[in-house]
Formats: sequence, structure tokens, C-alpha cells
Amino acid sequence: MTTATRSKRFSRPPAAPLRWQEPACGGWIGATDVTDSSRCSVVTDGYGSKAGSADEELEDALLDALFSRSPAGLHIYDRHLRLVRVNTAARMMRDFPVDRMVGCSLSEILRAFDISDRGSVERTARRVLESGRPVFDLAVRLRSRREPTVEVVTSATVLRLQGTDGTVLGVAAALTDVTARVRAEADLRLLNEAATRVGTTLDVFRTAAEFGDLAVPRLADTVTVDVYDTVVRGHAPTPESRDQGAVLRRAGFRSAAGTEYQGVPRVGEVTTYPPATPYRAALDTLAPRLIGRLGPDTSWLDPDRRRDARILAAGVHSMLLVPIRARGLVLGLACFYRWRNPTPFDDKDLVLAEQLITHAALCLDNARQYGRERSTARILTGRLAHPETPGAAAVDLAHTYLPAGTGGAWFDVIPLSGARIALVAGDAAAEADDADPVAMGELRAAIEALSDLDLPPDEILERLHDLTSRPQPFPSGSPGLPSPDTSPASCLYVVYDPVTRLCTAASAGHPAPFLVHPGGDVETLDVAPGPPLGQDIAQYRSTERALPTGSTLLLYNTALLAEPVMAQSLPSRIAEAAPGLSLQSLCDSLALDLGPDRLGHDAFLLLARTRALGPEQTNTWTFPNDPAIVSMARKAATDQLTRWGVDADLVDNTALIVSELVTNAVRYAKGTIRLRLILGDTLTCEVADDSSTAPHLRRALDTDEHGRGLFITAQLTRRWGVRGDRRGKAIWAEQDLVPSSPPSMPERHAPVGAGTP
Repeated sequence: MTTATRSKRFSRPPAAPLRWQEPACGGWIGATDVTDSSRCSVVTDGYGSKAGSADEELEDALLDALFSRSPAGLHIYDRHLRLVRVNTAARMMRDFPVDRMVGCSLSEILRAFDISDRGSVERTARRVLESGRPVFDLAVRLRSRREPTVEVVTSATVLRLQGTDGTVLGVAAALTDVTARVRAEADLRLLNEAATRVGTTLDVFRTAAEFGDLAVPRLADTVTVDVYDTVVRGHAPTPESRDQGAVLRRAGFRSAAGTEYQGVPRVGEVTTYPPATPYRAALDTLAPRLIGRLGPDTSWLDPDRRRDARILAAGVHSMLLVPIRARGLVLGLACFYRWRNPTPFDDKDLVLAEQLITHAALCLDNARQYGRERSTARILTGRLAHPETPGAAAVDLAHTYLPAGTGGAWFDVIPLSGARIALVAGDAAAEADDADPVAMGELRAAIEALSDLDLPPDEILERLHDLTSRPQPFPSGSPGLPSPDTSPASCLYVVYDPVTRLCTAASAGHPAPFLVHPGGDVETLDVAPGPPLGQDIAQYRSTERALPTGSTLLLYNTALLAEPVMAQSLPSRIAEAAPGLSLQSLCDSLALDLGPDRLGHDAFLLLARTRALGPEQTNTWTFPNDPAIVSMARKAATDQLTRWGVDADLVDNTALIVSELVTNAVRYAKGTIRLRLILGDTLTCEVADDSSTAPHLRRALDTDEHGRGLFITAQLTRRWGVRGDRRGKAIWAEQDLVPSSPPSMPERHAPVGAGTP
């Protein structure tokens, strides 16, 4: 069988010279020096006879279409997988100049175009070359080496080339650019996942974290979500709150560097956006911004700013800024950065980011509204948790709440200075079925605010009585503190000091607490009852009682112990309790035993088992009023803290606090000065003197020689304040023993079947 070949010249641009190898038995590739890409070989009819003129024209047209007109890139490789020819479409891809690589091996070409899975592509080509079985729709991702980087996804069809006698000549690969299709499919998958993966909980921080997990690394290498601080608190940001100095809080951060990698600022910390930066511009104009190129020469990047320094250090080269908007509100800003992926963001990435943020913004706003409603509900149902430690050094707590839906009963545990604790119980009139829970919530907020003044219990109740007796400036039916035309409210305010073991209590029409002695004896604490809040004349008197360590106070409302006979049975119920029962189990058991079968009003029971701070946890010194005592007080404090084994940094901070507070006392007081240290859940430092003048915090100028004492104290402590003392006043300051988040008040437990508030 003979093979006839002939060449036909087509009008195509010239290419580099290339020598083709003559197949052993002939074939469709002729042995010739190809100095012009206009030459290509024409096959015969395959049966040894020359095809007719019509067939020859068809073959010429076919070759012309494949090499000159086809939109698919065509690569021809010999049997050694070296590139021998490409068509016009392949040469038109300017970001991937494969026509300059004629004569190179497939492996070299794959490396030149930064193909991610080079080994798999080369193995596939060799398998086709050996087996003859073609491969269809092979995904090949090419990335250019030039700046900016261009990435293209192609779908390749690979088939073997062989002569009429079966001799293997090489392989042909037809590549179709499917970048747009693949990208559209990936974007659609990402949007579909966002609907299921983002917003699984009604929590702002969790929602932001879910969004970061979704977007990294499929859209960006790093994602940050910053929301206005008011959003975290459940409030809607107003235009006034979005001024140049608006405070934002980092709600979410995710980086391709790993989950342990933290951003600037860290999640939970606050930040502001400097003026004249794209961040500020995006929020001011509410227009998304695409920054295609970043580098050390970018004018607005300031290496002295922590955030900008991190951007420069990470090598961020492109970023997107998208305002977070939902239901007409601007909640914050989402930022997308690329530093590992060399391909810069483009307009399509910006559109995708906006679509993702649209869904995430709704989820964040849902979380914001839920947080606001949940806070309101917790106030109305008696479940207001405190951000401060509820005095674990002073008492052990247990509590049970039995809701009936009236919303009028409540209790609180409020930490006070000097390791003291306030136990507060209140109730609307038991016979009032229409108790206003909003008024009860506002009453509780007023009590907590007054507690910060460190007033005695009787003075607290007197001020509450004044507030509730005033005519409210609200229309009828509007929320407000209880007033004379509403149902009365009772209140019991108890303060326990673990250092002196003194219990001080005052009552505004609320039942007196029971006192269970360590031996099991039960008595009613002698508390003089005053009128309910807002009724009659405020006449309240505090009762003091020293309690043995390990005593238990029982606070309750009349819905739990409605009948006197039930209160009389309390000692026997406690005595019958199983030995070794935990305080919470005892509380639940008593609530079930003492509570009526059908509750007509919300009921609760609060148990507080007292502790005492002995000499090993507290120390007191008295000094004369003399400037020389400042160093003496500082040395006494540092020696005591060293004996307690506290951290060295805490010792240094306390020494500075003692110096400042004692110096102020020497300057303004006349009599002796008392210094006390208390080691409980926190480290408390107190300085008492005979002056009744309360100091105030001010910011001293750089040129001032005085006035920085309280400012320094405020910076070094978790909280500080002033309370009245029998001689004058006491300034106190608290510091955390270890750097940790203060635990919240534990959730109230309800017995099985009783439900939860």
C-alpha cells in the first residue's frame, strides 16, 4: 500500500522552522522542512489511491478550518510528547504564548504555564499515547507568569495520532476555554452554600465566623467583618453614629494561614477607620470598592499603623471593600484580601462579594434584632445575667425559677466592692394578674445603677421609692417605673461582706429571708418591713447580723411560700433533705416541695451559702497622715502580695495604685489612713480616710504636675469607685488575678417539669 502526500499553501502567518520526522510507512505528515506555517500535509483516501479533486478540496478545507478558523486551541505532539505544531487559536492566547514553545516537551510546557497538577496531565497524555483511548473534558488550569497574573481553565480533548498502518505518530490536544463557565458554576455553588452555611445561629460573632469560613480560600485569602459597636449591643446604627470617629468591633476574621492566625484588631476588639483611606471612603459613600493593586508604594498605606503594617508584611496585592447593608441600615464593612492567590480581584469578584454580603448582612441584622429582643425578654422573665463575677468569693449560689407567665417576679445577684455581694429579690403584687414586666425590668435596671453607688440597703430602697413615687412623664399604658396608679412592687436588698461576715438587709414589703445555720437550725432573719415601692411614706431600716461561715440565706417570693404553714414546714423539709445533696439539688427539691400544685404567679427560690475571707486572704494597715507613709504603704502591699504569690506584674501595678491612692489621701485628709488588701476572685485595694469629699477622674495636661492619680488607677484596674465609710470615704480598685474573660452568671435551673423562664 502506498501513501501519496501533497502540500497545499494556505495564507497564514509564518512560524519558526521545524523538522518533522518521516513515519516509517508514510502517513499524513510528510517528511519536509517546514519553514512556513502555511504548509501542512494532506492525507490520501487511506486506500493507496489518490483522492478525487472534491475530496482533496474537502481535506484542504478541513485542515484550513482546524488550523486557521477553529476557536479551540489545537496542539500537536510527536510520539516523544514534544510540541510540533499549534493552530491559530492557540497562538492567539497572548497570556500563554505556546507557539514560542514549539519543540519543547509537554513537561516543560506544563511548568511554564504553572499548571497545578502537572503530573496528572502528563500521565494522561502518555496513557492516550500508549492505549489509543481518547480522553474527553480533561480540566486543565493554566496560570500566566506575567503581572498581573491571569488564570484560565480549559477543557481538553486528547486523542492519539497514527498512520494508516497503525504506526503511532503522536497525540493531538484540542483545548477549549471554559473559564467563564467554570467560574459561573463555582460562583453559583458558593452562593447556594451561603444560604445553608451562613446564619445557622442568631449570634453576630458566629455569623461573621461562618461567612469567613465560606469565603476563604474560595474567594479571598483573608476576610474580615467589622460591625458598628451598636450592632453587637442590638441597636440599629444611626447616621450620627457613623461619623468619622465611629467605633467598629471586629466580629469575624478568617485567614488561609490557619485558624490560629489572628488579625489586627483581634476578634472582639474595637477599631476605627482612619480618614483618607479606602475603608472610610467605602463607608462614607456606601459604594463597594475594588483595589486591584496594592504594594509598598500605595500612598494611603502607613507602616506606622498596625493594620497597614500587617497588610504590607503579608504581601497583600489586591482587596475588596464591601459595606454591610440590610433593611436600610449600614451595619459595618467586610474586607477581602488576596496575598496567597496571585490572581488579583476583578469586577466579577466584586459582584460575587456583594451577593454574598447581601445574604450575610440579613443574617447579621437578624442576629442583631434577636440580641435586642433576647435582652428584653431576659429582663422581662427574670433572667438578666451580669457581666461581672457574681461574688463567688462571698457566697455559693443556687436558684430555681418557676414561671407562670405573669412576668412580675425577679431576683438579681450584683457584685459590690470589697468582695461583697448584693442579693436582690423583687415581686409585683401576687394578686395582680396584669403586672407590667416592662416596669419590672426598668426597676431592676435602676437597682443595678444605684448599686454602683455602694449605698446602704435602706438608702437604696429610699431612692427607689422616690423614683417610683414620681408621676411618670408617659401617656397612660406607656412603659415606666411603677407609679402609684399601678400595682405595687416589693423589694428585698441584702448585702453580705465575706471579710466581716456581716449581713445587712432592708425590705420594701418583701418577705424576710430564711437563715439556715450550719447545724441545720432555721430561723427568719429579723428584717423590719417597709412599705412597697411607690406607696405610702418611705420608711426603711437596715438590719445587721453577723452570720456564721457556711450559713445559707433563702430568698423567695410569696408565690412559693404563700401560706404561713408552708413557711413553718421549711425546717423539716431541709432536715429531710438527703445528706450530701448539692446546693442546686437542694434548691430544686425545696422549690418542688414548697411550691403550690398550680402556680398563679411566677415563683422563685434563691439560695446563698456564705463564705468567709480569713486572715490568709486579707490584710489591713493603719498609717498616720504623713507623706513618708507612701513608701511604707507601698512596701507593706508588695510584701503581702509576694507572700500571697501573685504575679509580679500585678505586684508592680498594685504598688503604683497604692502610691497614687495613699498620696491623694495624705493630701486631702487630716486623720489616719487605712489600707486594706483583699484576695478573692479579684485583688481589691482599698484606701480609707476621714475626708468625705469624693474624688473625680480628670485628664491632666502634659504640663500639669498633679491630677493623674485616678487616671492611672482607672487604666490599671478592671473597675474602681468610691463608697461611704463610717469615718469618711473609701476608694477601692479591683484587678483581675489572671487575664481572662469574666464568667457570666450561671443560668437559672428549674426542676424537671417546672419549665424555664
